[in-house]
Amino acid sequence: MAMVTVGRPHLRSCSSGSALRLERHPPMLGFLGLKNADSVVMLRSRDLLQMKAVEGSKSASVNGMSVDGDDKNPAELDEIMSNGNAGKKGRHFGQLSTLGNSTNILWHKCAVGKDDRQKLLDQKGCVIWITGLSGSGKSTVACALSKILHQRGKLSYVLDGDNLRHGLNKDLSFKSEDRAENIRRVGEVAKLFADAGVICIASLISPFKRDRDACRALLPDGDFIEVFMNVPLQICEERDPKGLYKLARAGKIKGFTGIDDPYEAPLNNEIVLKYGDPCSSPVEMAEKVVFYLEEKGYLQAE
Repeated sequence: MAMVTVGRPHLRSCSSGSALRLERHPPMLGFLGLKNADSVVMLRSRDLLQMKAVEGSKSASVNGMSVDGDDKNPAELDEIMSNGNAGKKGRHFGQLSTLGNSTNILWHKCAVGKDDRQKLLDQKGCVIWITGLSGSGKSTVACALSKILHQRGKLSYVLDGDNLRHGLNKDLSFKSEDRAENIRRVGEVAKLFADAGVICIASLISPFKRDRDACRALLPDGDFIEVFMNVPLQICEERDPKGLYKLARAGKIKGFTGIDDPYEAPLNNEIVLKYGDPCSSPVEMAEKVVFYLEEKGYLQAE
């Protein structure tokens, strides 16, 4: 059986004695009748939809999913791209989507899924979102938590707000719209880590409830674990590990959370780590989170 991949509308030989000419430009590709029943035609559009037509059965596949056409109503790629169907008698195989500025996109599902990855790691992927004022100890607790999980043979990864601004988010400022985009990006990355079966620890001020809730909505119920570092502003300002509170008080930094920009404390978070409580060292706080993970079954796969 001969097979041809077509990336441009040129003349191609499908097998000895048969030929195929494509007269239209991608994505306007379609199925053409071939007399040789053993011939196979592979069509690939600029949008990377892969199509395979087999003469005789008058059937075809698009990205591995069956569609049908006939001599009078061949399955055409332009129609598939516009409405997710192949021909008038075609079977729906998946709607192409437009999300944001991305058009003609289709979710491609792989054989290995989240459950398979979780079984491999013997844990469940989730996002532990640590929020609180600057100087509340978010990063310290996040690293302590990651170390405890590592010692227990569990795979985790810390997404630290400052660290991410060295790379992924280095193009963002601290204006309100950029801070919201910063949280959105981290939420999407954290979602991918959780889908990989990793326990993702995100450590960011994330001052606004709407932004945190938007990140929560990206994950299945229960997989977003919000941890509130409940530390008074006075204590955070006394610590001032980066000297930012001093600069904000002097008016050299504008829009600093807790000084001239608000912080919306969580109301329905899963865990509160409160300053002044017994067992409130960073390691002891991290152990409280580990206990929660154990209790909810995240440290083993079902």
